[in-house]
Amino acid sequence: MLVGGVIAAVPRLPPGTVVEVDGAPVAAADLGPALRDAAREQLLTAGGVAFLLVVLATALLAWVITGQVLRPLQEVTATARRLSAESLGERLALPGPRDEVAELADTFDAMLDRLQAAFDAQRRFVANASHELRTPLAVIRTEIDVTLSDPSADDAELRRMAGVVRDSSLRAQQLVDGLLLLARTESAGVHTCEQLDLASVAGASLRSVESDARSRGLRLIARNSPAIAVGDPALLERVVGNLVENAVRHNVDGGWVEVCTQAGPGTGVLRVSGSGEPVAAEDVVGLFEPFRRGGVARTARDGAGLGLSIVRAVVTAHGGTVHAEPVAGGGLSVTVELPAELS
Repeated sequence: MLVGGVIAAVPRLPPGTVVEVDGAPVAAADLGPALRDAAREQLLTAGGVAFLLVVLATALLAWVITGQVLRPLQEVTATARRLSAESLGERLALPGPRDEVAELADTFDAMLDRLQAAFDAQRRFVANASHELRTPLAVIRTEIDVTLSDPSADDAELRRMAGVVRDSSLRAQQLVDGLLLLARTESAGVHTCEQLDLASVAGASLRSVESDARSRGLRLIARNSPAIAVGDPALLERVVGNLVENAVRHNVDGGWVEVCTQAGPGTGVLRVSGSGEPVAAEDVVGLFEPFRRGGVARTARDGAGLGLSIVRAVVTAHGGTVHAEPVAGGGLSVTVELPAELS
């Protein structure tokens, strides 16, 4: 259209007229086509230059915008590459508008929080397990060394040493068995599912601690009604047994232990409560961590500190819930809810 407009604007000249264009003579009859070719050439040249400028400007703008958009992602990538088990404390804390990239960075930071908590828990677990195992082993070695260094040791001394070694080895065995059970439950889950009545299991557990409770003057209270739960019978019996044994072990002389079972909406409910040393509300959650004991009475030498950890692992593997709360005046109450039907 532009070229056609240029040709239409050329004035009509008398035949035989010669016009000089760019220093070259051009006949009037050829003036229109000459102007058209010249206009087309200039238009193509100007258009090509303009096109190149637009492409360059677009590329530059795209590079700048892409750099701004991808810079946070590059920071995420660089942080991920720097991370190791020893540097999980680093966080992105990405500033700027709360867009999709910022949401990604926040999710990444939250993941790092969970990873750091898991690594810290693993380190504490290994350190505590090493410490707990070192104690009975040290006792065994000390008793043996003392006895061997005494040339006048008689049968009574040897028997005493043998009793100490047996008790310490039993404690180490209980600790190892607890650690293996905890690891298997958390990793492998539950493979056997059967129905059982928590009331009958609770009754058997109470009978197993009657002797210890009587020697300490503890009052055992049973309020059991049918409470059906589904799961691995051996593991669920371990849950009930651990809770009842803990309630007796960490009690005070002349205290009480109450075990209650009942049916809930689609669940079997077990509640084990007992008197004892006061437990702060903020310390209750930590009692489910391995080797954590609350209160003075919870440092009993015959406990490995894995009872509630195993309870939580088993209950979680069965799809149930467990929570604890302090008892007014001292002590702890633990409530377990387990599915009553196969999911």
